[in-house]
Amino acid sequence: MMNHSTIYSIGHGNKRIEDFIFELKSFNIEYLLDIRSKPFSKWNPQFNQDVLEFELKTNGMVYVFVGDTLGGLPEDRTCYDLEGKVVYDYIKEKDFFKEGLNRLTRANDKQVRLAIMCSETKPENCHRSKLIGQELLKNNIAIKHIVAANKIKSQQMVMNELTKGKGTVDLFGNTMDFTSRKIY
Repeated sequence: MMNHSTIYSIGHGNKRIEDFIFELKSFNIEYLLDIRSKPFSKWNPQFNQDVLEFELKTNGMVYVFVGDTLGGLPEDRTCYDLEGKVVYDYIKEKDFFKEGLNRLTRANDKQVRLAIMCSETKPENCHRSKLIGQELLKNNIAIKHIVAANKIKSQQMVMNELTKGKGTVDLFGNTMDFTSRKIY
């Protein structure tokens, strides 16, 4: 049985900061957890850490950087294969990642309304669904992925899109593990 989830995800992409904040407000988000390994955007400077933190504060939300524990491109070189590609199976075993995941689980238990944010607009193309979302499912927490104001996709829906309908549950009702896939 799934716990009630207060964890959302959002990608900033090329959005205007006003539209991004409107989307967050449409779900009453209180905290934005930045899971980008490097909290800046070369192409969208409105999402650089200092600008974003100011805009969120102005709109009654709290910015928290957690890219050091939940980022998709960790500094730890043992999270990469010999070709230099990230391997989620390696990340999910690291203490720093487990610490970040525990933080999300505790926030959900306390019913804190938060969104994890990365740069990728589509959740199916981001580690927030493929890694974090799948690992949270193991704790019976299903992330809600914000795709527009007042519009979300469930973790299961995102993974069904990613797997082209093969789903995230095997024949025995067990959640399938997608975190061992390399990201290219």
